[in-house]
Amino acid sequence: MRGPHNVWRLIRTGATLERTGAMKLVLDAFDAPPSLRMVARVTAWPFKWLGHKGDPNMPPATRALTALGPAYIKFGQVLSTRPDMVGDELALQLRILQDKLPPFPTSYAKATVEEELGESVDAVFSEFSEPVAAASIAQVHKARLRETDQEVAVKVLRPKIEKAFRKDIDAFYFAASLIEFISPSSRRLHPSDVIKHFDGVVQGELDLRLEAAAAGEYAAKTVDDVGFVVPKTHFFHSAKRVMTMEWAEGLAFGDVDAIDAAGHDRKALGERVLQLFLRQALNDGYFHADMHQGNLKVSAAGDIIAYDFGIMGRIDEYTRRVYAEILIGFIRKDYRRVAEVHFEAGYVPADRDIDEFAQALRAVGEPIFGMNATQMSMGHLLAYLFEVTERFGMETRTELILLQRTMVVVEGVARTMYPQINIWEVAQPVVEDYIKQNIGPRALLRDLVSTAQVLGRFGPKLPQLMEDALMRSSRDAKPAQPKHAQNRVIGFVAGLAVAVVAFCAWTLLS
Repeated sequence: MRGPHNVWRLIRTGATLERTGAMKLVLDAFDAPPSLRMVARVTAWPFKWLGHKGDPNMPPATRALTALGPAYIKFGQVLSTRPDMVGDELALQLRILQDKLPPFPTSYAKATVEEELGESVDAVFSEFSEPVAAASIAQVHKARLRETDQEVAVKVLRPKIEKAFRKDIDAFYFAASLIEFISPSSRRLHPSDVIKHFDGVVQGELDLRLEAAAAGEYAAKTVDDVGFVVPKTHFFHSAKRVMTMEWAEGLAFGDVDAIDAAGHDRKALGERVLQLFLRQALNDGYFHADMHQGNLKVSAAGDIIAYDFGIMGRIDEYTRRVYAEILIGFIRKDYRRVAEVHFEAGYVPADRDIDEFAQALRAVGEPIFGMNATQMSMGHLLAYLFEVTERFGMETRTELILLQRTMVVVEGVARTMYPQINIWEVAQPVVEDYIKQNIGPRALLRDLVSTAQVLGRFGPKLPQLMEDALMRSSRDAKPAQPKHAQNRVIGFVAGLAVAVVAFCAWTLLS
């Protein structure tokens, strides 16, 4: 499927932007240089008539992206949270993409529910409303369970959405391959791997059974997070194309006027959403990766309610520590340590000069920290950091893509709630607390205890493992190089000694 025929898809993308009037708006929003503007207009204008017309009643950007398909809509949803990057006009237009897209017929939704659950709608629900929200992949209906009389939200996938998304992703794969072919220097960024990662995320979003499981896990991990609510999932009324959750009443997170009228503290809400994200990402390694305004509400009690768990992110403990050290290094302006972390983690090739890299990082950080609160931006930091790491040969870390993207989105959400928010002051206590608990002597001791516990499970096998290692060392050792075998034995014994010490420490602490 990823053949040259996708050229047609890419041509039609430019043509649609031109035909709907979105091309100039997008170029202006990103402050595109004159040369890029000329290339974009010259290549798109002759094919303007091939572009999708879209809905003339929609603003240009929204009209273009909705006409192009769900993957483009997803991209627009991310940009809608960043008025500091794309300007207020474009961000306002794109916000419609979050949950105000044209719905599909309720009759189709009911037919899908009956097919997936194996029961009639009337047998399961005493009430089933018209759509209350419609997004790029699914729409939501308010209903009432017949058995318990509880109000619920029923999420149903759009008709043929799987095929539509496959077509968009297919074109993205082709574009990535084209970029790698035309510009060999771009290969270090792994464009195809980035699209593959995005593809995997989207495929998970198209199976609502996975979303239901994610919602359950997320609720369990965040149960102690004060001021944060995850609605309960009804697993027995969920399937691949249908998911049922507890109904969560609240104000849309993007409806600033309504939030003000209700008397909520927008500054506190903006700070809380940013800190909650950081705590969940760093402490749990599991976070909501689609945290835009359309997926958040504010309850009457002032709690933040999250929903739509189709895209969740995971990062392993080592990567969390690396990310935390990079963040705290920038916050404390310890650019040498930030450089060291990049080298220790293997993000930057070992043959590069660490002092030059630290100096380059200072050039990134100092201008940002000289800005006032409204100008300081994680988006700007990541953009500048990208330029520096490119110069030093850092390759794209696909495991960090979702984390970084979500960080930018959450920052945009926080700024929508409180434009004067100082993201570094808000982030500092969370990151410092994580550093205190997970990096240092206490964390080292905990790691050793964990290692001892793992070795303890293999305790009965340790004598045989040691004997096998000694036999292999003796067998593989060459007469001219006897020390190699000895070194391997010494290494194994040293490791065993560390394990014994750790086990003793664990015994004393427990």
